[in-house]
Amino acid sequence: MSNISEIVKTNYEHQAAEIIKALEKRNMKGYYCADRADAVELARTLTPAGSTVSFGGSMTLFESGIMDMLKTRTDITLLDRSTAKDAAETKQIYHDALSSDVYFMSSNAITKDGELINIDGNGNRIAALIYGPDHVVLVVGMNKVVSDVDDGIRRVHDIAASANGVRLGKSTPCAVTGFCHDCLSPECMCSHTVITRRCYTEDRIHVILVGETLGY
Repeated sequence: MSNISEIVKTNYEHQAAEIIKALEKRNMKGYYCADRADAVELARTLTPAGSTVSFGGSMTLFESGIMDMLKTRTDITLLDRSTAKDAAETKQIYHDALSSDVYFMSSNAITKDGELINIDGNGNRIAALIYGPDHVVLVVGMNKVVSDVDDGIRRVHDIAASANGVRLGKSTPCAVTGFCHDCLSPECMCSHTVITRRCYTEDRIHVILVGETLGY
């Protein structure tokens, strides 16, 4: 079994090298970390002291340890909506996040050609990806690599959305059946679909690929 693990690890390294080259053509900076510990340290270096930092909802950030790193740092200002006292404060944090120095998130999928695929319900996460924060750092497990955009959208609908529906206690059809029903339910988490094929501003979007299974 350990030999299989080494084979998978080597395959991830090869895939990541190709994706990083594709990201560069799209004006995005790519990195590869073999494991989550290395990813945490890289994320730390991409978050200078004195920065105002925010983040989008992401199991990857929690599973990798990056959220723990951000929450324990005393030399940054972390805009954390989980600390909001009421809906008005939550809304203000959403707005303030768009002016942050560094914004952390994951990507629902990434193609082998370096395109980022993200689907949101509320849209605050993909709004920050598109415009606002000076720098956006995406942390993406290699389990989210797909062949093309269509494959990525299918992945989000049938894997990520249904898993998040269960996690968040939603009553969407996908949370019940495990498969997308192309619903328009009040709790639908697939309101907005964004394909990032290029970063307009140089050195704005950074993608950390991690050689582990992270998130959904």
